[in-house]
Amino acid sequence: MILNGLFDFSLSDFIILILVLTHVTIVSVTVFLHRHQAHRALWLHPLLSHFFRFWLWLTTGMVTREWVSIHRKHHAKCEMEDDPHSPQIQGLSKVLWQGAELYQQEAKNQETLERYGKGTPDDWLERHLYARYNYSGIALLFIVELILLGPAGITVWAIQMIWIPFWAAGVINGIGHYWGYRNFEIPNAATNIVPWGIFIGGEELHNNHHAFGSSAKLSNRWWEFDLGWFYIKLFTFLRLARVLKIAPKRALIAERSQLDIDAIKALTVNRLQLLSDYRRKVLKPVFRYEIKHAQRPLRRLYRSAQRLVRRDSMLLSDSDLLQLKEILDTNAALDKVYQFKLKLQAIWEQQASSHEKRLEALSLWCAQAEASGVEALQEFVSILRSYGMTPVR
Repeated sequence: MILNGLFDFSLSDFIILILVLTHVTIVSVTVFLHRHQAHRALWLHPLLSHFFRFWLWLTTGMVTREWVSIHRKHHAKCEMEDDPHSPQIQGLSKVLWQGAELYQQEAKNQETLERYGKGTPDDWLERHLYARYNYSGIALLFIVELILLGPAGITVWAIQMIWIPFWAAGVINGIGHYWGYRNFEIPNAATNIVPWGIFIGGEELHNNHHAFGSSAKLSNRWWEFDLGWFYIKLFTFLRLARVLKIAPKRALIAERSQLDIDAIKALTVNRLQLLSDYRRKVLKPVFRYEIKHAQRPLRRLYRSAQRLVRRDSMLLSDSDLLQLKEILDTNAALDKVYQFKLKLQAIWEQQASSHEKRLEALSLWCAQAEASGVEALQEFVSILRSYGMTPVR
């Protein structure tokens, strides 16, 4: 038994205690700081909101305005030189192991706080305690845990202190922009680390989050799990929270003979889903067929090209584009489906385009796809004309 504290805990008791305490901190970050404060994806009851603020003051010393500002800037400047913590710019090792230092450095940037920190708590407690004496909370926690747990409390406190800097500032900001799978090809390198967001409260689903930043729910596919969403639903049941927005849900209806304005509106809202479907329904089967039937020396090249065509063109370097062109020049079918992808993507990237112009451009795209002679493209037109998605709030 481990003695010398007010509580006489065994080793297993300490392990459970650490997991519970750090888990509450993870929930506080993902539900309060991230989804509620930074993205306004849900409303929280003032009592629950203040509990999270108090808990984070005790266990992290993070100031709400600073965290929110840095995170919002990360979204605004993602993978650019001004991104506070991009592993694509600063290297994976630096972000993974020095993420907390990068956070502290950016927190001193008053321009960041003023531009991106609007709407964060500014009451008496925030001004005179949480923000002014932000490290007093972790000092108080150290004293309390030392009294309650004895010398072992120092270990418990130390683990709590490194939990968020490593998992949130390091793993999510580092690995979450470097390694994993992607449901949506967006103009940044965000990935889903694993499909089960349990250990870090759902933040593992980082590609989904960057695709739909204002969504309170981070899971998107049926086989993905977002633990933070479970807590949000629990708080909603208890009337302590209210969801304001989640990502659009797709619903395929009967195929239209021709596209209309209503279809364009739905497709515009859900363009990321559309491009994701194109990758799965067109690029994947066509590349699989061509790789299977290619001569052995070409198979490796086609696999390399397959990895490149999945990526958003903004993420491809000049050398990537040159390599891709050289490979696709050897295969007309692969080049054709890639060019159709670029044309489809261009329709949605023209921000000033009216629905009428998009309808005209997409109708032409469908006609050309049907006349392409590529079965996967022809089948995709049927899927495209069946989209009937509406945002779910």
